[in-house]
Amino acid sequence: MSSTTQADVAPLDLSVLVPVYNEVDNVVPLHEELDRVLSTSGLRYELIFVDDGSRDGTAAKLRAIHQADPDHVRVAFLRRNCGQTAALSAALDLARGNILVPMDGDRQNDPADIPRLLAKVDEGFDVVSGWRKNRQDTLVTRKIPSQIANRLVARISGVELHDFGCTMKAYRRRVLEGVRLYGEMHRFIPIFATWQGARVTELVVNHRARTAGKTKYGLGRTFNVVLDLILIRFFQRYSQRPIHLFGRVGLWSILLGIICFVGMLYFKYIYPFPFPFAEGPKSFVETPLPLLTVMFFLGGIQSILLGVLAEMVMRTYYESQSKTTYLIDEVRQRDNGESNGHASH
Repeated sequence: MSSTTQADVAPLDLSVLVPVYNEVDNVVPLHEELDRVLSTSGLRYELIFVDDGSRDGTAAKLRAIHQADPDHVRVAFLRRNCGQTAALSAALDLARGNILVPMDGDRQNDPADIPRLLAKVDEGFDVVSGWRKNRQDTLVTRKIPSQIANRLVARISGVELHDFGCTMKAYRRRVLEGVRLYGEMHRFIPIFATWQGARVTELVVNHRARTAGKTKYGLGRTFNVVLDLILIRFFQRYSQRPIHLFGRVGLWSILLGIICFVGMLYFKYIYPFPFPFAEGPKSFVETPLPLLTVMFFLGGIQSILLGVLAEMVMRTYYESQSKTTYLIDEVRQRDNGESNGHASH
């Protein structure tokens, strides 16, 4: 693969990003479908395949596809299996298109939906998220957990989408500038985009049953979504003020420690029975109150100190990279007339 950078070439209209892992039977027909749809569109486009450490001959197929269509196909090969989010991140770094459309490599996403996504972007939206309304997957292990997770994500994030897990979306390039993806965060890009002030909508897309290969995901992936959602919620509310979260937890913990300490004194000097129906007088030491007092006090102090440390990390992050905590959409001033600017976060 050549090492040509994005700055060395003119921007394109469209980049289709396809991370693949062990899809030897799917990559060739997928390329043929994409070529049929896009070759007559009049767009300057590229197809970026990222092989995520496949072990079934997918890499050889992708090399053959690149040889047959070098004008439109670019292929990156990861040294090992890094996961879908990492593969998609690599594709984003290579992309040169003004509009970016990621999609799965298992042919369950329909390339015929790409023109419809682009038409929706032309209406003025920054992100168009696919909605697999008639999803062709197993009910118990895929569809039901996905529905629960999507409703939970929509409720917590405030972004009203039906299908965060659908890879097929369309983004304006500026929405993804500076975005770094970790874990399985690719499904939450519309949330990050909304925080940046992007206009987000969704479009029902065709979802097809898998005809070759095996699915890489199961019920266990739902737990990863829940953990990522906790992280998203933290970023949404406390990324610029982590001391408010950790400090609040610490103060409540210290308050519980004080309550336990008062209970110790009560059972020691006023009512020497830890429980009303206990037989015979007992020392407060025989209750868990001393241990709880120490535990809550220490936990509270540690939480507050963790908040201070998080504040230092947050400030270092923003100041070392000259990042701002605000986003300017437009500035009007008298001396220069009118000037428009966008600040990246």
